[in-house]
Amino acid sequence: MTAYMDHKDLSNTAISGERAQEIIDAVHSTLDAVHEAEERAHRSVNDVTVLAATKTRDVAEILTAIDAGIRCIGENRPQEIIAKAQGLAEGLTERNLDISQHMIGQLQSNKISKILPHISVIESVDSLKLAERIARRVDENNSIGVYLEVNESGEDSKSGCAPEQALDLALEIASLPQIRLEGLMTIGAHVNDEKIVREGFAHLRSLREKIQEAGISSCAQLSMGMSADMEWAIQEGSTIVRVGTGIFGARAFI
Repeated sequence: MTAYMDHKDLSNTAISGERAQEIIDAVHSTLDAVHEAEERAHRSVNDVTVLAATKTRDVAEILTAIDAGIRCIGENRPQEIIAKAQGLAEGLTERNLDISQHMIGQLQSNKISKILPHISVIESVDSLKLAERIARRVDENNSIGVYLEVNESGEDSKSGCAPEQALDLALEIASLPQIRLEGLMTIGAHVNDEKIVREGFAHLRSLREKIQEAGISSCAQLSMGMSADMEWAIQEGSTIVRVGTGIFGARAFI
């Protein structure tokens, strides 16, 4: 269990009116910003999905964001998925809603089976070994969507496979039973240089095109761009932007 889970009840379903309004306003501002970026990029409205990154956020905060229009959420840690699963399921049933829940952080093998019942997509697959372990744990009558995570920035602090290995790795992953290769994911370079950041996003887009040309038409999604660089990501073809602080504010815990 992560340390902050000793101090915050992530299954909590109560929220103050003031806090709820903060989240509602932030969701609306984020959606408006994405729509404006789509227009500037000459893309269709709603071409880009906003994924709310919900690390350290409790059930009440997440459901408030969903009530405000969010339809895709992403968790960094398996422990949080498990802690929130029942409350989210009950809240979504009450609302008669179905949302897409993604695993966007690093995934250890011993946590795979625990999270599979609660998620739609694992975005953080960065090796054939991890993909094979996921495939072995998926029931033969089911399948799970995965994205190949690519370290386009080359920064040691970031996970993901090397860009030069990505095409071959994607084709191997796509051949696994119970696995649907649905897209690619990257984290933009941690610099203020627009050219450098956009080069990484553009390369990921070109990689997706090569994978599709190789016959993997299911590889359609590009999960790239966060609060600070989502404008550039949308310009370069992102289909999913991951927004945390832009929706929920600064985290009280790391």
